[in-house]
Amino acid sequence: MRDEPLSPDIAENILGFLQRAEALKDTLRSGYTAKGRPESTAEHSWRLMLWVEVLAEAVPKLDRLKLMRLALVHDLAEAVSGDVPAPQQSNSKAKSEQERQDLAQLTQNLPERQHQAISDLWEEYEAAASPEAQFIKGLDKLETILQHCQGDNPADFDYEFNLGYGRLQTDRHPLVVQLRRLLDERTRARMRSGPTAKA
Repeated sequence: MRDEPLSPDIAENILGFLQRAEALKDTLRSGYTAKGRPESTAEHSWRLMLWVEVLAEAVPKLDRLKLMRLALVHDLAEAVSGDVPAPQQSNSKAKSEQERQDLAQLTQNLPERQHQAISDLWEEYEAAASPEAQFIKGLDKLETILQHCQGDNPADFDYEFNLGYGRLQTDRHPLVVQLRRLLDERTRARMRSGPTAKA
């Protein structure tokens, strides 16, 4: 089978989608980088994929490509309405429905196959409908906690929040449990040492 050029309309629609997705670079989260600036959703998603790359050999029964794809799209909808910090998420059902609508809006002009593939991956992640989705949901929480531990955070940053955050998702896989234990130790060290100490 030969590579085929895209039709002009499809090429324009794909570029349009990628252009809209660029908003993730400016979608800020509640975490701070080690240099003290707010972290973006794009940066969080990039490092979540890096987690997959360095841990994949330890979980050979899981599909590495599926893990990467889930990590790539899990927060894609935030390009439309932004990120809601975990402490402010009072209604997860409403958040999920908003993100579903945002994702549909973001991907609506993609070719049907790409639109459906992204939607299916997001739904799989959202429902934790596969071992891969469950694993990524756990790593997503760990990635957030690690950023909180290493960030140059404001003096009033609530480190104690980390200790209860995402327990359901991080208790599902032995490797995630092991890493969670180490991050909980780092969180407690930050709580003892104050806002300037970093992991």
